[in-house]
Amino acid sequence: MMHNTIKYCTVCGSKTQQLIPDGDERLRHVCTECDNIHYLNPKIITGCLIEHDNKILLCRRAIEPQAGKWTLPAGFMENNETCSEGAARETQEEANASVSGLELYSLYDIPHISHVYMIYRARLASPEYSPGVESLDVQLFDKDNIPWQELAFSVIRQTLISYFNDKKSGDFSLKTGIITAEMKSLLTIKPPGF
Repeated sequence: MMHNTIKYCTVCGSKTQQLIPDGDERLRHVCTECDNIHYLNPKIITGCLIEHDNKILLCRRAIEPQAGKWTLPAGFMENNETCSEGAARETQEEANASVSGLELYSLYDIPHISHVYMIYRARLASPEYSPGVESLDVQLFDKDNIPWQELAFSVIRQTLISYFNDKKSGDFSLKTGIITAEMKSLLTIKPPGF
């Protein structure tokens, strides 16, 4: 059974049904009249891990999910933009901050919610930042003051752990991996060595 449901065709407005189309192996929403196949694909979330004065910029979320928790500025990509453009836009929207020097740092699959996270290392283009409409607060944190028990998402926790480990070695090579539902239970535990 599919988690998301498309009840009506976006082409002709007729009802859809769930079936496996010829030549496919997955259950899809198919229009009962025009046979248009409606694909539900993963969402791409893009954002920035922003370095400034040996600190990281975090936003306290004003919206659900996880309102009141801390995260990197990030959000869903929009049509007609690149991943890095989306990361810069989300940073502007959530932290009223402009960034420069974007380099892809992490790429994490989260299959249980059909998300893909792409986080870029970046620098503040100027030292100005403030909460955007989706943020209650925006602050710079050094490693010792990261609010580990108040982070919103497992993928953000993993990205920060990788970053601080890489900072010791000086090797910021691309991080990839899979974030599982079980990793959410680690959000309230401070990572070892931090």
